[in-house]
Amino acid sequence: MSDEFNRKKHTLFMTNREGAEISGVTDVDSFNGEEIRAFSDYGELMIRGESLQVEALDLETGILNISGNISALVYTDKKPAKTFFGRLFS
Repeated sequence: MSDEFNRKKHTLFMTNREGAEISGVTDVDSFNGEEIRAFSDYGELMIRGESLQVEALDLETGILNISGNISALVYTDKKPAKTFFGRLFS
């Protein structure tokens, strides 16, 4: 079966560039007031802005809620690095 069928649905709803709800999130690599780096099955999403905050993160459902002044959303094909045990058992 192809990877296309195994991907979680990914959506992004942004309100007035002041907040966003993102689904399909599999991991959050790092975050600070200027950048949040999240991963989905479709690659890395970098959210840049000012006063950014992670309001809620539920990796079980894949929902990430953020607030702050969003200035950029950048997608890349970068996948999260696997941990030692992730590489060992994959």
